[in-house]
Order: sequence, then C-alpha cells, then structure tokens
Amino acid sequence: MNWQSFIFGQLSWSDLPHQWFTIGGTGAIFTMLAAVALFLTITKRWQWLWTNWLTSTDPKKIGVMYLVIAFLMFIRGGLDALMIFAQQVVTVGPGYLGAQHGYLDANHFQQIFTAHGDIMVFFVTMGFLFGLINLIVPLQIGARDLAFPFLNSLGFWLYVAGAILINMFFVLGGEFAATGWLAVAPLSELQFQPGVGVNYWIWSLQISGLGTLIGGINFVVTILKMRAPGMTLMRMPMFTWTSLMSMLLVISIFPILAMTIALLTLDRYLGMHFFTLNNAGNQMMYWNLIWMWGHPEVYVLIIPAFGIYSEVVSTFAQKKVFGYPSLVAAAGLITLLSFTVWLHHFFTMGAGADVNAFFGIMTMYIGIPTGVQIVNWLLTMFRGRIRFYSPIYWFFGFISTFTFGGMAGMLMALPPVDFQIHNSLFLVAHFHTMIVGGALFGIFAGFTYWFPKITGFKLNEKLGKYVFWTWLVGFFVSFVPLYILGMMGATRRMDHYSPSTGWQYLFLVSLIGALIIVVAVILQVVQLVVSIKQRKQLRDTTGDPWNGRSLEWSTPSPVPFYNFVVIPQVNSRDAFWEMKQQKNKIPVRYEDIVLPKNTALGIYLASFLFLFGLAMVWQAILFAIIGLVGAVVCVIKRTFAEDTEYVLPAAEVAKLDRQYRLAV
Repeated sequence: MNWQSFIFGQLSWSDLPHQWFTIGGTGAIFTMLAAVALFLTITKRWQWLWTNWLTSTDPKKIGVMYLVIAFLMFIRGGLDALMIFAQQVVTVGPGYLGAQHGYLDANHFQQIFTAHGDIMVFFVTMGFLFGLINLIVPLQIGARDLAFPFLNSLGFWLYVAGAILINMFFVLGGEFAATGWLAVAPLSELQFQPGVGVNYWIWSLQISGLGTLIGGINFVVTILKMRAPGMTLMRMPMFTWTSLMSMLLVISIFPILAMTIALLTLDRYLGMHFFTLNNAGNQMMYWNLIWMWGHPEVYVLIIPAFGIYSEVVSTFAQKKVFGYPSLVAAAGLITLLSFTVWLHHFFTMGAGADVNAFFGIMTMYIGIPTGVQIVNWLLTMFRGRIRFYSPIYWFFGFISTFTFGGMAGMLMALPPVDFQIHNSLFLVAHFHTMIVGGALFGIFAGFTYWFPKITGFKLNEKLGKYVFWTWLVGFFVSFVPLYILGMMGATRRMDHYSPSTGWQYLFLVSLIGALIIVVAVILQVVQLVVSIKQRKQLRDTTGDPWNGRSLEWSTPSPVPFYNFVVIPQVNSRDAFWEMKQQKNKIPVRYEDIVLPKNTALGIYLASFLFLFGLAMVWQAILFAIIGLVGAVVCVIKRTFAEDTEYVLPAAEVAKLDRQYRLAV
C-alpha cells in the first residue's frame, strides 16, 4: 500500500462529478447550501441558528429539525419516483427513443430504484415519525424532556449524517447500489457490484441506524420511567402506547440489521463468504436476516400512525376512544406477530409446504388485531358529533387506502396466489398502499393536528382539504394501475418492457397519478406559506384549539421550552379532558426547574462518524482512523462531562409563565 492509497484509498480524479445526473445533483446540493448560507449571512442569523437550534437538546426543536430534514429527503426521494415512472412510460411505447430503452440505462435505473426505497423508508418516514414522537410524547406523559437529552441530539445528528452520506455519491463516485433497497445478496457482493455504490448503502444505513437505535432506547426509557404522577401504563394516550410499541421493535430489530450489514461488509472488504455464491456462502441466510429486520420495520412505521389515528378520531368525534384496552392489546399483538411473518417474502424459494403454510397463516392472523383497531375507530365515531376538520380527513383517506391494501395483503398471504404475483408490480402497489396510505397519511394527520401546538397557529383549513383530496386522488390514480399491471405479469425492478405487451396506457395513467401527487406536495408547501402569512388570523389563543383530551393540550401554544410549569397530577385516562370537565386547573406552585444545557458534542461526534463512514466507502485508511479516533475522543469527553445541566430559578419560571399567559 503506497501513501496515496493510505490517504485517499480508491478515490481518484475520475470519481468527481462528470455524468449528467452527478453534475446536476452536485450542483443542486451546493446551490441550496449557498442559498441558505447567503440568507443566514444577510439576516445575521448564524449565531441564532447555532445557539437556538443546532445545539439544542429541547426535544421540540429536535423534533422540528427531524421534520425539516425528512421533508427535504421526501423531495429527494420523490424526484427518484418521478424518474422511475417516466422511464417506464417511455420504454413501453413503440419507437420511443429508438433502441435505447428510455432515457436511463439499466444500471442507472436500478440505482434510482434502490435510492428511492432507502430514502423513503429510512430518511423520510422514520424521520417524520421520530420528529412527531419528539414533539408530542414528552408532552403527553407530562415530562419536561427525554430521559437522555444528549443522546436525543446525537441520534438526530447521526440521522443527518446518514442522510448526507446516502447522497454523497453525487459528489464522489457517481454511483449508488444497484441492488434493490435491501441490497439483496449475492447481488450486493463484489462479484456483481465491484464499485463503491454498495459501500455508500452500507455506511449510510449503519450510521443512521445507530442513531435510530439510540433514539429507540431513549424513547422507551422516557415512556417507562418519566411519566407524570398518577399516569399508569393504562392511562397513557394511544399515541404514546403505539410509540412505545414501535420503539420496542426498533431496539429489537435494528441490531439484526446492523449485524447483517456487518457480515456483508466482511464479505466485501475482507473477502469472506457469508452470502456469496461460492466457498459455502449462503444467500438465503442474508434473505432471512434482512427480512427478520425488514418486515417488523414495516410495523415500526405503521404502528405510531395507528396511535395518531386514535388521537384524531377521539378528538374530532368528541368521545373517548372506544375499547381502549383492546386497542392497547391489538397494538401489542401486532408488535409480537410482526416477528412471525418475514418468510412470506420468499414463499417461492422452496422452503416447503409446511413452512409456507405457517407463515401464510401468521400473515393472516396479523390482520385480526389491525381489524380490531379499525372497528374501534369506527365505533368511536358512532353516535359521536364528528367535526370535519382536515386531520380527520386523513383518517378517512387511510381507511379507504389501508382497507384496499389490506385485502391485497391477505391475498398475497396465500402461497399459491403469491406464486403467481410474487416479484410483480402488484407487490409494489401493495407496499405503497400500506406505507403511503397508512404511515404517511397518519403523519400528515398528526402534523396537521399538532401543528398549532408546535407553532402557535393552525394550518389553513381550506387548503388543507385541497391537499388531502389531491393526495388521495393522485394516490389511487398512480397505484391502482400497478395492481392491474402486476396481475398482467409486469415484473418489478424492470427498466423497460416490450411494446408488444400493450401496457403503455396503464403506465401513463400511473405517471399522471404521480404528477397529481406532485401537485399535492406543492399545495402542502403553499398551505404552509399561506398559513405563516395568515398566522395572526389562525393563531391559537387557548392552547387547546381542537378541544383535546390529553396533556399536550394543557400547555400554551407554542409550548414553552420547559413544557410544564408544574408537572401535572394524572387521575384518569383522558387527563386534560377530566380537568376541563371538573374545571380543575393545574395548581401553579413555582419551583426551580433543572434543564439540560445545549451542546454541540452531538454534531461533532456525528461529523467524525460521517468522516469515518465516507472514508470506509473509499477505504481511505488515514481518514477512517481520524474519524474513528475523533468519535472516541468525543465519547470520552461526554463521559466525563459534569456541567451538563442548569437551573431555571422559580422567579424566572414565574416571569416566563406570566408572559406566556399574557401572550395567549
């Protein structure tokens, strides 16, 4: 090894942007960074950004930053989706672009396909959910912060580091993994993917996955140990319950993902043979391990959305949620059963009739507790006085999409049927119906519902309903054709199809649906901008704009950085609702409040791990050592840090509380 390879590894001048998509991607990245830097310089807000936001340990601010990064990644992943739709449209029409099969070659198409899946699962849906959990769960359980404020900051910055790293191929290398979003073996081995694309996949997921695991542990400890006096487990709001279930899944399955990726790393970097086609490697071991993580991960995404729907339905039906114990039991049963269904992803792999039958039956069983929850929500609305605001619209959209997708899932749980539609666009449509119609619609419902609590003013209601209908119509127009195409035999992950199939009109309809969704996203941005301009008219002056039932609505809007002046005493399930009915106000007895100090150490530690990950992508040993040593030093520094908290005196608490009361 010479000194150049020791410092730069495999990196060379030819790895700088030189293709149209890498030049465009790099240009877009640096243009956005330059625009943000220029804005902060002109408005003189660099210090404000650093002090008030980037180094904050306040879970509400960390939650907002999660939402911002997740939305940026949503735009990034959405552009990939549009490129996929456009490629498929132009490749099934006679004579389009000659024999080139569209504007993307096969390898580039597979890279886009892979990036879209990874970004939408790891950096969009997970980011949105972690943002909402940060914002709402401490308030719902009557806590001032999470159990480990520094780890919350670190988890977020590791998520950011992973999000940056998964896009670094635009700047260095020009290629991403062309393997499918789970980097299936042996396709992800060196024999088939000799470049650095899979390396980017490995290290971006390892770094962000570490942040996810840290966050999951933090949320579980917070919910179990930091509830307000009197808040027993069976008095917790449903969103807190489902967040707990989701995070228990996170800490159970993300070590499996980390181990699986580590074994793949050993194959690629040290020539081992865990998943190769030769030397006793076994690709089915990879499939089993990755889906032992992958299918419970689907429930990590969807279970918190179930909690959001419970909160929204109960609030807007103006009734306590029907069958609370059965809802809790259903969420717990879904969590447990999610570990028993992974093998339905490879019914066609020859495991045998007995194995296929077991996993098919378990896949059907998991639909039972899901159905219980839907019945409970419908019974909550029964004889309720439903108020038709935009948050509950998302619930109705969920019912239509999720029921449709659930029936498709039950169909695919039958091994004989799965043999016919396995690996087809039917599966792609089903997955998107469940994740978009279930998790993403739930995120939109929660964002709209809790927006006034976060910002102090509501979103524009009229535009909110336009957003909903555009999303719903666009979704069905886009994905129903994929169900039909799957039944007709269209294989997924294909970069082109023969014109003789006669499928072009269905792909065209699907593209039109995707463009309608683009309009919906634009309307969401417009809604946010208009709402900010109308914030005085839309201002929440009560802290309780929806006549809510749980403790977050007992605080001013926006919520003070200390959350509660006095930690409330909880005496019933719908704690704040009972307080309002009995006209009991939380007694004000000002005391000193101990709060965590801001810290930049999470940024520094995540930056060093980002450097380590990027260096490992290129096998640049010197920079990998620097990154690893820097990370260890940061951990040691934090371990011995003692001055990590400050006291907010009672007199200052009283002054701030009076200011908040006057403001509302």
